[in-house]
Amino acid sequence: MPRRRYLFDPPERFVAGTVGRPGDRTFFLQARDGPRVVSVVLEKVQVAVLADRLGDLLSELERRGIEAAEAAERASSPDVDTGPLDEPLNEAFRAGSLTLGWDGDAERVLVEARAQSEDGEEIDPDEDDDEDEDGPDLLRVRMTADAARSFVARATRIVGAGRPPCPLCGAPLDPQGHICPRRNGQYIN
Repeated sequence: MPRRRYLFDPPERFVAGTVGRPGDRTFFLQARDGPRVVSVVLEKVQVAVLADRLGDLLSELERRGIEAAEAAERASSPDVDTGPLDEPLNEAFRAGSLTLGWDGDAERVLVEARAQSEDGEEIDPDEDDDEDEDGPDLLRVRMTADAARSFVARATRIVGAGRPPCPLCGAPLDPQGHICPRRNGQYIN
């Protein structure tokens, strides 16, 4: 099947979101431009790492003076999108790898999600030729630094809204508790 490319430059909306209850959530990256909505499934840890690295990139841009001073002031209180994911929520693909970058000419943050290979292996983005029609599906989003800040704030909130950690071992606590390895397998509520 030929490669599908979903390009948003810039999107009207780019967010991370979830469906389901804590402990049984599915995480999505979703981009929207008018009636076109693309949703990509990924793991919670991928959302957390993307938000963390994107925050680091924005901090580095500010440190180097690439962004205007007023952008740094807005960073303290970005407009966070709190709305639900857009419908229809159809999975375009499952992300295997994420790439992050800065386009200095256009002054845009670049986020790419590439599909896993059919055998579940991650595909090295350095070895993937964008022009190859047989490559993995791709979501490419180019957005302003302000939009990236909003994405980071929402993604951080969504990742943190999961199950609370066990005070002893740090593993997520289910509502009914869990078997804690630090208590020699005893059940903790």
